Amino acid sequence: MNYSNPANLVVISCPGGEIFADKVVAHLKKGYRHSFDKLIAELGKQYDLESPAVARQVNFFNDVFSPHHKYPSSVTQYRSPRFKAPTIFTLFPNGEIKAEILESIRGKDVYIVQDVENRFPVLFNSGETRKVLSVNDHLLTIFVTVDAAREAGAESITLVLPVYPYSRQHKKKGREGITAGRVAKILESLGVNRIITLDIHSREINNAFDKMRLENLHASYQIIRALCRIPGIFDDELVVVSPDTGAVDRNKFYANALKRPLALLYKERDYSKVSADALDNNISEIKLLGDIHGKTVFMADDMLGTGGTLLKAMKFLKEQGANKVICAISLPLFTGEAVKYFDDAYEKGLFHRIIGTNAIYHEDLLWREWYISVNITKLFAQTITRLHQGLPMSSLLDNRSIIVKLFEKGTDKA
Repeated sequence: MNYSNPANLVVISCPGGEIFADKVVAHLKKGYRHSFDKLIAELGKQYDLESPAVARQVNFFNDVFSPHHKYPSSVTQYRSPRFKAPTIFTLFPNGEIKAEILESIRGKDVYIVQDVENRFPVLFNSGETRKVLSVNDHLLTIFVTVDAAREAGAESITLVLPVYPYSRQHKKKGREGITAGRVAKILESLGVNRIITLDIHSREINNAFDKMRLENLHASYQIIRALCRIPGIFDDELVVVSPDTGAVDRNKFYANALKRPLALLYKERDYSKVSADALDNNISEIKLLGDIHGKTVFMADDMLGTGGTLLKAMKFLKEQGANKVICAISLPLFTGEAVKYFDDAYEKGLFHRIIGTNAIYHEDLLWREWYISVNITKLFAQTITRLHQGLPMSSLLDNRSIIVKLFEKGTDKA
């Protein structure tokens, strides 16, 4: 199949991932159109042909390889498929969920999108039913959708999960399960070939896969772009701070890429106490390794739940003399009353901005002055395109050189 032909690529969105999937599809359409135009220009120049003639030939060969696809537009132009397969999700009165795919996907590469942390009402029964789903509900929706795709004859099934479910249950301390690995086993047994996710909480989860592959993306480039746009960021002395020992590698990456010093917060925890909410957690003491007095602090972490750990770290950093505190969160869950607590903390001046991705759908966060949302759907669309075309992933998985150039460019303008 020619790389300009996306006919065998199908996207199915679960109810919770509808908004994320639509944005990914928009980028897919734009990206494939760009690839087609580039191919036509290169072939036209090489063979001294007019663009319509080249497009006609390319479309002819694409139709030969995908004879069952019908396009309404001219054969001398780019013809974009819908990408999304129409799917009906039925919610029965007893809580059971059914997925039904309304067109043939036999022999195609299927990408199923789901946001397991979407806590806003989603639609079932052709829009007649609205329901707020738990993580478990979203996960079961994935199961029935994967099963439907497998029964429909999909050639391969890839899950697009911006948040990997149960990722925090990845290690065993007592009589407890390693549920992150168990979820992987279940998905693999259903016939999933690959998972695309963002900043998985622990790389150890990869060890649970036998044949299934995991593409773990990073939003560092998008976060740095947002950081560079904050007014005055280049006027201040910047220090990267790791909020705990588990986030050292992540913040070391930012420190090296930005060529800034790295400091570390060390937290003592009382594990006999269960964290109830953001204001009542099990952190007993915080210690700082490094100098942040009078400086702007940039602190990155993978996940923000109730926010208690981050709020305590912000307060401590301000007490130690930090000028501004800016945080970056790949997976901004903001569970419980977290948004309210951060509103209060912002009013008290404990932090300047929080940069988060749209890996999780939020409505109320986007209107906060202190919150900056960065769009990562293009990153996921590029990943899907490269996987579908069999192209290397290295430049997407390690974008350090691009970040260095971006930050140097911003420094020169300051």
